Amino acid sequence: MYWRTLHFLTYFGDSMLLIPTAIVMAGLIGWKNSDRRAVWLWALAFCTAGAVVSLSKIAFMGFGLGSAHLNFTGFSGHTAMSATLWPVMLWLFSGRLSENGRRFAVAVGYLIPVLVGVSRLLLSYHSVSEVVTGLILGFTLSTAFLVSQRRSRLQGFSSLQLCVALLLPLLLLSHGRLATTQQFLQRLSVQIAGIDHPWTRADLLKLRQ
Repeated sequence: MYWRTLHFLTYFGDSMLLIPTAIVMAGLIGWKNSDRRAVWLWALAFCTAGAVVSLSKIAFMGFGLGSAHLNFTGFSGHTAMSATLWPVMLWLFSGRLSENGRRFAVAVGYLIPVLVGVSRLLLSYHSVSEVVTGLILGFTLSTAFLVSQRRSRLQGFSSLQLCVALLLPLLLLSHGRLATTQQFLQRLSVQIAGIDHPWTRADLLKLRQ
């Protein structure tokens, strides 16, 4: 039960869930928000998170650029991407709530990535430095987006609209299929660097000995 809970929590940061959800959110932001720039600002924030995470992983796996002292091999993608998405998603769906209700919803959006980060640590997928920097990256981007929308008018969702909007994320959560982005980045890193094998955490930690 404990491990199932951790894997369930960590899936809230998986690209298989977050990328389709981010695309759905772009459409909903354009529909429900008075600020017509918001769609592009959201796309910029989410894509920036993905690009920075990917570049940090390619830099390490292809060229060994990391920190043995901090046990850092690149930003935690699950943590960074979830910290970018969930605060914005909970804000988006809080349009019909009171001011305090909206604040609570956004607070939950900030809590979810923290739980994702803790699950990544407990499952031994990442180090503390990778999770913390992932949170900083994602929260910076999501907060910047939310600040940009402080004067926008957000329409609420009816119960039916909310059910339809959440259909795809709920289907993905129930299916639980994992993305293969890490394997793709490993192959890409090897090709870019022209090496036989990607750098690993074990290779990095040897430098500390």
